[in-house]
Amino acid sequence: FLEGLQEWSFIVATITEILPVAFLPNFIIQRKVLRPFRTQTGGTIMAGKLAIDRGWAINVGGGFHHCSSEQGGGFCAYADITLAIKFLFDRVEGVSKAMIIDLDAHQGNGHERDFMDDNRVYIMDVFNRYIYPGDGFAKRAIKWKIELDWDTEDSEYLQKVETQMSKALQEVTPDIIVYNAGTDILDGDQLGGLAISPQGIIKRDQAVFQAARTRKIPILMVTSGGYQRSTARIIADSILNLHHLQLIDQKVL
Repeated sequence: FLEGLQEWSFIVATITEILPVAFLPNFIIQRKVLRPFRTQTGGTIMAGKLAIDRGWAINVGGGFHHCSSEQGGGFCAYADITLAIKFLFDRVEGVSKAMIIDLDAHQGNGHERDFMDDNRVYIMDVFNRYIYPGDGFAKRAIKWKIELDWDTEDSEYLQKVETQMSKALQEVTPDIIVYNAGTDILDGDQLGGLAISPQGIIKRDQAVFQAARTRKIPILMVTSGGYQRSTARIIADSILNLHHLQLIDQKVL
């Protein structure tokens, strides 16, 4: 798969769903498309180590949850979540269990396929049941699954996330939480199909960080999908809220 990215522009065109990319020379693809993906992937791996060292880390990027070790898709060219977790398992002493909390609007079928038979990784996924990727095989890897309907709003969404997350963390205590914090749940996002307000996203992020911090579990956040102009401002406001609540300026351990 990685060799194909280096050699064939049409593979990148398929992943990005931008067909004219197939006709560009591959050296341009490497510089303008894949290098930024690789930079974000490296950021996720680095953030995983930082989360273990200081209790939390945020990569303002990454979250390529449709890419597995064998193929890309859905704008995702590198499996950064898989790589970060495997790096921690292989290189960091004391990390033997991980939980992925995937709250992007889409099912995280990439990491689900990668960790299908790996009992060290516990996956919670909350997603719109009607949209891409609809990967029934990958769903078998989800330990805690919430499939949402079109136009789900704040109250229902937050109640389901908080209840399911609490149940999940009662069943297992991971050594790290990888939180895929997609903002494509925002009302008006045509790819996400949900109806969560900006304040709902901020409350969601707060709930996940509070769950991790009160249990003294290191947490790595990646920002994943989000396709509206307001997305960056909402992410910034959410991070400021976490800082204001002192959820990201104190060590866990």
